[in-house]
Amino acid sequence: MQYLLFLMALSDTSTYILITVVLFMAVFIFILFKYSRLYIKSITSGARVSLLQMIGMALRHADTRSIVEYRIMAKKAGIDIAAASLESHCLAGGDIKNVVRAMITALKANIELSFDHACAINLAGRDVFDAVKTCINPKVIDCTNLSKGSPTLNAITKDGIQLKVKARVTIRTKIDTLIGGATEDTIIVRVGESIIAAISSIDTCKKVLESPDLISRLVMEKGLDKDTAFQILSINIVDIVVGDNIALRLLAEQAEADRRLAQVEAEKRQGLAIARKEEMKALAEENMAKMLAAEAEVPKAIAQAFREGNLGIMDYYHLKNVKADTDMRTSISKTSVTPAVK
Repeated sequence: MQYLLFLMALSDTSTYILITVVLFMAVFIFILFKYSRLYIKSITSGARVSLLQMIGMALRHADTRSIVEYRIMAKKAGIDIAAASLESHCLAGGDIKNVVRAMITALKANIELSFDHACAINLAGRDVFDAVKTCINPKVIDCTNLSKGSPTLNAITKDGIQLKVKARVTIRTKIDTLIGGATEDTIIVRVGESIIAAISSIDTCKKVLESPDLISRLVMEKGLDKDTAFQILSINIVDIVVGDNIALRLLAEQAEADRRLAQVEAEKRQGLAIARKEEMKALAEENMAKMLAAEAEVPKAIAQAFREGNLGIMDYYHLKNVKADTDMRTSISKTSVTPAVK
């Protein structure tokens, strides 16, 4: 009975072992079927990547095929990049295709670029392959007014003439300062400001129109590519258009402002004069009223003098004669003065 139990237990163990072996063989065949061609390709290309490394990459969710193929590409170009380094950059979110192509291009162009530096540039968000191409084939950018969205730079010479300038800047990438260096927008802003300042320092617009290269020389001497990721090779003035006569327009606006100010002052003085005239009229009427009031007191005073015996009848008639004589003289003077006025 014990012997039968031992045979049954042995049979179960053999079954488990057999199943394990079969599963292992199935996994091995699957891996061999999936990665055999890639493994053979890496060996024959001289950029060997072991099957265990490929399996590890797959388990870590790395793009195994891309890593192996770009390692082979780099090896064929004369650059030996370890598969682990490519995998690390891939898992960090980098673009290994961009990095490998940039390194191959830099090697062919005798540009010093290490793998770590290329990865750092790529992880910083810069297109390292485009940077290497720009280093080999300089890039031409239009210098525009970014703040106003204008295709030209507007500047004014000392004689008050506005010039609208179109400029182009030829730049080349500096690989060593690409990380942390300022971008193309900084180059555009710096060059634009310098062109405007250079034009503003020139006496007449004729000098600018006769020698546009004068502006380029003044701007190039300032070293505007400092602390940027690019080297300025040249600054070219493409076109210059004469704009408005700003000085004349400012003079006209100033004259108009002065005229309006003088008009306001004149209206103010006229208003004051009218107010003064009305005040004088009111004062004259007030004095006339006072005089009439005083004249009204004269008869009362005469009556009082009669009652008190201070004025006789002859004195009264004499006073009346004097008043009549005065009135006559006044009327005669008015009739003699009126024709002369006409």
